[in-house]
Amino acid sequence: MKIIRNPDLFHGYDTKRNFFEGWYYKLVDSAQENVFAFIPGLSLGKNNSDTNGHSFIHLIDGSTAYAHYQKFSVDSFQAERDTFQINVADNYFSLNEISFDVRNPAFTVQGKLSFRNILKWPDNIINPGSMGFYNYIPNMQCYSQVCAMDLELSGTLNVNGKNIDFSGGRGYIEKNWGKAFPYSWIWIQSNHFSKSRSSISCSLAHIPFLFSSFKGFLIGLYVEDHFYSFTTINRSKIKILQKTDKDIYLLVENSKYMLKIETSTQPEKFILLNGPNNGEMKPLVQENLCGQVSIELISKRDNKIIFADEGRSAGIEYGGEQMMVLDGAL
Repeated sequence: MKIIRNPDLFHGYDTKRNFFEGWYYKLVDSAQENVFAFIPGLSLGKNNSDTNGHSFIHLIDGSTAYAHYQKFSVDSFQAERDTFQINVADNYFSLNEISFDVRNPAFTVQGKLSFRNILKWPDNIINPGSMGFYNYIPNMQCYSQVCAMDLELSGTLNVNGKNIDFSGGRGYIEKNWGKAFPYSWIWIQSNHFSKSRSSISCSLAHIPFLFSSFKGFLIGLYVEDHFYSFTTINRSKIKILQKTDKDIYLLVENSKYMLKIETSTQPEKFILLNGPNNGEMKPLVQENLCGQVSIELISKRDNKIIFADEGRSAGIEYGGEQMMVLDGAL
């Protein structure tokens, strides 16, 4: 019950096979010249004799569209039971800080960053975390959690020989765990709007469940101190249209508000990343950390625009068969 109520925590203590868990840290310096994502995690093979099991750190430089997947032994992964604190070899990750000592000719990163003013996705005991009551349903193929919608950075990292001061920059944290990613998915995130303390996290997926499947989505938007939620759980309605091969237009509404989301990306900025698939980590994730996302939030009561802005340094990700998520084309 403790880990259900606090989805940030590690879920794999009693699991020996066919399991993955990974935490996603997106870090952007104050000038938005350096955009990185670091994903520490654990992947266990499909059966007890499977030798594919390992821990890992996926190191992603969005500005140069380069990624490196660093493997470690399963024993190199450690997690606290009561708090969000994990280690992969000599690297430490929590909700409040991270520290690195990765030395590899393909990708080196050393240093420490601290986090403050952490903005959480609002929840309660009935709907814990961003996934809500789905956390109470056992044996789903994939679970997700937004750990921090926004946070402030301080500290310096040396990445591939270059010292980068992240002080005054912004970060975002989420995680996934289970057996495999959904059949298909789209992910959009930005916390770099002109209006202070605004942040959006948007996950859309075609999800296997029992002997069938369904389309599910989790969209949370902070505009300063106000949080707007559009999810399958609160019975919001959604339409997803394809603009180009890599960009979409999305219209979603609940009883009070309508939200329009439109992505813009450069194809050359997409990076092929590893993702979980039944005991293996395979190259199946297309991710861009330098996209743009246009947002328009409208009150349905008086048709007034509450928020209209463009998010920069946006994370935009695709995977699987997209026609299972899309409703058509523009």
